[in-house]
Order: sequence, then structure tokens, then C-alpha cells
Amino acid sequence: MPEEIIRTLSVDGVRYSYRVLPRARPGEPPATEPTLILGGALQGMFGWPQMDDHLGPATDVVTADLPGMGSADPLPPGPSAELLRRAVLGIADDLGAPELNVFGFSYGTAIAFGFARRHRERVARLALGGVPVHIDAAQVASWERARRQLAAGDREGFAATAADALMCLDPGRHVHRRELARRYVRRSFLHALAHSPHATDSLYRALADRPDFSGGLTGVPALVFAGEHDTVTSPARQREFAATIEGSRFLTVGESDHWVVLERADDVAALVSRFFTGREPVGGEATAVTLPRQAGAPAGRT
Repeated sequence: MPEEIIRTLSVDGVRYSYRVLPRARPGEPPATEPTLILGGALQGMFGWPQMDDHLGPATDVVTADLPGMGSADPLPPGPSAELLRRAVLGIADDLGAPELNVFGFSYGTAIAFGFARRHRERVARLALGGVPVHIDAAQVASWERARRQLAAGDREGFAATAADALMCLDPGRHVHRRELARRYVRRSFLHALAHSPHATDSLYRALADRPDFSGGLTGVPALVFAGEHDTVTSPARQREFAATIEGSRFLTVGESDHWVVLERADDVAALVSRFFTGREPVGGEATAVTLPRQAGAPAGRT
């Protein structure tokens, strides 16, 4: 496998980094544009080995510690959406890539969607998973309890509450590798709190921010997928969001919840890889729906 490259950039004086895993078959033309992966609040540039495996033979795989994440500098006070969009643009420019495939998961979906709305000419294809487009009162209450535990110094309690709030714990709904994912998420929260100087601030933002998924999108081929038991935002709500993206496809992935990228890691990686390389995106455990063009929406690229 080729050796990865890590580069450091800055936006408004805030340092951040991105990682490139060059294509595993350098003697052949790439099957698609470079692919940028934007994960959850604590999912940094080294947390996507399954995407390396599935996309690495086809194209360059790009992951990032954006401002406020991992090894990057903390975000400045105040709204961060615009700064994060410009950080993504900085990566695209530094790569010298006219277009990128962009995959956003959970917290990262707001960054990816916002970037595609502002710079659609730079996005070849867009894939979004676990989109937190609607947060109900029960979720808000759970996250506020987690915030209080963290503020009180109860890291173990915080990790358990926050992890459970992001998962479907109903024993009547089968979730593949549920307990394994649950333990992994708890450990990830604790590890980040112990090793990242601004993890607490990042978590506060992720739990408290209300990202904007309004405005629709045209001109970008898009795929939206959800775990069938996602309790953060229901698949029905995520499908409604997908309908605001002209001509998008929506899929549900069976036996999974919000943490579908952990519970069905290889299935998700294969699904996204097929979409970005122009192959049929339907997998064995996914059900696809192609959404019609919205009335009055301008024609996008084909």
C-alpha cells in the first residue's frame, strides 16, 4: 500500500491537517475523483481504514482533522460553519483537485452539505450518512444530561450517557454488533477526552449545535443513507431531507442504527465506493429509492 501524506494548512490562523492515501494502483488512471471523508466530531483522519480498503484501489482517499477535531487547533468562539467550509475548500485547493467526491457522516454531514451548497462546482458526488436533520426532545434531554456530567468531571458517566444517546438500545430491534459498537464509542469518547486538549469543547459543540440542512441542493449527484433503527434522526426524516436534494437517492441499511459506519462498516464502505465510482449503489442489505426532480428546480448536471 502506498505511503500516506499528511499536510498542514490554516484558515483564519487556525491550523488543521489532512491526510492523503494515494491510489493503490498508480499505473492506472483513477476510477473517480479524489474522495474526502468528513466524520463525526471525534472521528479524525485516522479513523477510516475500511474506506482506505474499498476506495484505495480506485482513487486517492483524503481524511482530515478539521479545526476543532483531533490534532487541529480549537475552533474560535462563535459560529463555525463558514470557517469549516473554508477549511474544506482549502483542502480541495491544496490538492489541486477541480472536483472532489465528498462523504459526510453524522456531524460531518452538515459540513459536507454546506460545502456542496456553497461550492457545488467543486463537488463531483456527495454521500451523506446518519444525517442529524431533526433532534427530538428525548435526544436533547439525553445530551443535556451528558453535558452536565462532563461539566461535573464525570467522564465515565458522560461517555456512557452520550454513547447510549446515539444508539438504538431497544432489544426488540436487531442491531448488528450493537454491544461492540457501544463499547467502541464509549472508549472513543474517553480516549478523546484524555488525549485531546479541546475534545470537551468539540463535544459541547457537537451536542449543542443545531446544524442547518435547509435550502435544498441542485446540480450534485447525491446519495443519502440511514441505519434502519437510527434513533438520532429517524430514516423517515432523513428521507424527507434527501428529497430536498434534486434527483438524490435514499437508502436504508438493515440491522443498524446511527452508528451504521461501525456496525456495518464494510457494507457502508462498499456502498459509498460503488456510488463514487459510478457503479450501482444498491447492496445486499440496502434498499434504494430514487427521488424525483423537485418541481420548479433548475436542471442539474447529469
